[in-house]
Order: sequence, then C-alpha cells, then structure tokens
Amino acid sequence: MSRIDGLQAALAAEHAAVYLYAVLGGRTSRVANARLYASLRSAHAHHRSRRDHLTGLLAAAGAVPTPAAGGYTTPPGIDRPGGVRAAALAIEQAAADTYAYLVGEVTGRERAWAVTALTDAAVRSLDFGGTAEPLPGL
Repeated sequence: MSRIDGLQAALAAEHAAVYLYAVLGGRTSRVANARLYASLRSAHAHHRSRRDHLTGLLAAAGAVPTPAAGGYTTPPGIDRPGGVRAAALAIEQAAADTYAYLVGEVTGRERAWAVTALTDAAVRSLDFGGTAEPLPGL
C-alpha cells in the first residue's frame, strides 16, 4: 500500500467514527449519564478533527479524499449505557488499529501525527472500559 492508500483508509475509518459517535451521543442522556455523554462528545470532536486533518492532507497531496458513506451499520445493544460503552470501545480499538497501520505507511510529521492519534485512541479506549495494552493497535 502507498502513503495515499494509508491516509484514505484512515479517513474512511474516521468518517465511520464520526457518524457512530453522533449516533451514540444521541442515544445517551446528558442528565442520567453525564460522564458518558461528556466522553462521547469529546471523542466525537477528536474524530471530527482527525477527519478534517486527513481530508486536508489528501487534498494537499492532490488526491480526492474518500467521501463518507451514506450510512453505517450501528452495533446492537446501544439502547443501554453498557452497549454504548462497548460500541465506543470498539470504535477506539478500530481507530488504534487504523493508526498503527498508518504509522507504517507515512514518515516525518505525518508519522508523528499518526503516533499521536494512535496513542489518543488507546488512552480514550480506557474511558469506555478498555484495558492498557503494551502495543495498542497491533
């Protein structure tokens, strides 16, 4: 795979994350689950920022950024806080996988950015019930 392929794959994953976090936030009560709701909002904002950054990198490279899909499949069980946490954990684990891959495809500043995104996904997964791993995303 090439640098552009890696960036496109990461962008596609971020499109899905942004969509799914919006759905999860809509399923979570701001009052009854204030901490979970705040974590979901923060994650949504981080993934939007990453999506926008990747879009800019691809456009600057002369590539047409991968568009978001018309919709994404939502996981089952998101009608309860435990299911929402499990879905958010899966999003962050998928993000860690994506960025671990991207680290191997890019160099310089892009690699440093991908390492930061990988680290952020690994740390953010702890908010949703994940456990610390020695090599997240692998």
